[in-house]
Amino acid sequence: MQVDLDVDETQVAGLPRFQQALFQGRRLRHYAIGLSAVAAMGLLLAFFTGLFAPKALWAALLVSQSAGLLVLVAGLQSAWWVTQWRAQAMNPTVLVPVVIEVDEAPEPQSGYERLLDRLGQRWQNLLVQIGAPTLWLGAWALLVLFSLEQFWSLALTPAALGLPASVGAVLSLLLAFGLLVLERQLAQENPAEWPEAGSLAQLTRVAIICLVLSALCLLFGNDTSVWPVRLAVLIGLLPGLVAVELLLRAVLSLFSPQREQLEPSLMARSFVADLLRWPPQPLLALQHELHNRFGIDLRQIWAFTYMRLAFLPVLAVVAIVGWALTGIHEIPLQGRGIYERFGKPLEVFGPGLHAGLPWPWGRVLSVENGVVHELASNVGETSTPAAVEPAEGPAPAIANRLWDASHVNDKSQVIASSRADKQSFQIVNMDVRFVYRIGLNDKDALAATYNSADVPTLIRSTASRILVHDFASRTLDGLLGEDRVGLGEEIGRAVQADLQKLDSGVEILATVVEAIHPPAGAANAYHGVQAAQIGAQALISRERGAAAEATNQAQLQASIARAHATASAREINATAQASGLRFSAERKAYASAGQAFVLEQYFTQLTQGLANAKLLVLDHRLGGSSNAPTIDLRTFTLPADPAPVRNTAQPGATP
Repeated sequence: MQVDLDVDETQVAGLPRFQQALFQGRRLRHYAIGLSAVAAMGLLLAFFTGLFAPKALWAALLVSQSAGLLVLVAGLQSAWWVTQWRAQAMNPTVLVPVVIEVDEAPEPQSGYERLLDRLGQRWQNLLVQIGAPTLWLGAWALLVLFSLEQFWSLALTPAALGLPASVGAVLSLLLAFGLLVLERQLAQENPAEWPEAGSLAQLTRVAIICLVLSALCLLFGNDTSVWPVRLAVLIGLLPGLVAVELLLRAVLSLFSPQREQLEPSLMARSFVADLLRWPPQPLLALQHELHNRFGIDLRQIWAFTYMRLAFLPVLAVVAIVGWALTGIHEIPLQGRGIYERFGKPLEVFGPGLHAGLPWPWGRVLSVENGVVHELASNVGETSTPAAVEPAEGPAPAIANRLWDASHVNDKSQVIASSRADKQSFQIVNMDVRFVYRIGLNDKDALAATYNSADVPTLIRSTASRILVHDFASRTLDGLLGEDRVGLGEEIGRAVQADLQKLDSGVEILATVVEAIHPPAGAANAYHGVQAAQIGAQALISRERGAAAEATNQAQLQASIARAHATASAREINATAQASGLRFSAERKAYASAGQAFVLEQYFTQLTQGLANAKLLVLDHRLGGSSNAPTIDLRTFTLPADPAPVRNTAQPGATP
């Protein structure tokens, strides 16, 4: 019960908590100074560690430990303010203000100085109204939250800690043991002599838990375990929740009335820290908190009493019904289920709802139902996820399918080779993929579940053995020139036969040979060999073409000469035959016509010879003896006179 000095001032001296106020204040001050120094050292070490090793365990661990200590320091300082008020209440003369009168007149001030004095007085009045305990509590809470936020990261990587981890674990356990002694002392204090001791003991448990968990992280941390690193970060959640609660209490205290004559209560109480008790009683703690803060007594409400009495029976019924419902199994559309009763498989369930015995007497093992998988014959190391490339940008490196680029799914294989009369071997890289599924009948489902622990590993190992056996007798040139579809079907049949012998229940749907090429390191050399071979073949083809062209050209010239000779011979022969025929015809005509034929031939030849000449034929036999020939001179013109001249000659006259 709080004391009001205006009413109970005479009873203060008889209360034990007021009598022990000075002693308790000194203890709290010493504890707060020592723990704050340790917490400050931890924060500095965490800061320097975060600069040089941001992904290490130490920074997060030191911050979590320092946060637990700072929460305890905030509680100790809040309790110290309460003891200070009680000490002043035991000595009222301390509360009387000392007034010093000054006779000298104040010096005149400027307007700027008066404004500063007015602002200073308002700020001082505001600080007085808020109160130093509230400001300090809020500052400690904000410091804890800021420190945890700066070093919060779940992406820390495990690493070997070595000897410093053992030293740090020992120091953490020693400090935790000292705080445990303090917690036991505070827990055994009489509430009448020190009412705040119980709440301080709960805050001390927060720091102890942080130190013990930090020691466990240091002792079990190594380069393979991930949980110590994650736990070192998650430790900060406990002091973080307490700091959030303390900050909320500091903010809410601004709305409560402040009286200097009323005994203050401990502001740094934590409901989260109050839950750290054994056995845990969260409902009881909530009930006490509601009764003390709001005057609500849950024990007087019959509904809560009925719920408390009926809780165990209802919980038992719900547990039994839930356990019985484990015998109801839902099989999805793309799955099947093998029902086991007392460990013996009895039936293969299809999609839908099925009932059986509850667990652990009956259970259902999930099996795929027609789900198709693609499996590469070789799987490389797991790489980081590829970044999303823009649609309009350049192609990513993973899309490079050239022979001089290495691919994670390529499998190196030794094949036969021949050099002249010597036997050797070569290495090629192959990317062979298998498309498979679990058989659709119940026998295949049982075989895939009970006869093989890892179906992809079984297929990959079987395929590797088949590939080694099949490619042992092949050469590189023959392998590169072979039909990939036929090769894939041959490999698929061989793998399916071995899987059936093993009774694996796997069905190979297709075998795809994505790529067969030399290793990436030998690709350039192989390209050079191929280029030389192609160049030699091109040169041979070019020379053969030139030889064929020369042969055809000679044949063409010979054919042309032969054709010309044949044509000339035929032409001469035809001319001779025509002359002979003409001569025979003329001889026959002369024999028949005699001199008339000769004259006719004469006239024909003369006509042909004088076909283009202008002639005038005069013959004395024309016209007889009585009529002299008449010459028409109109056809004969002089060059100077184009007019025609007509002369008439007398009969018997000469021209």
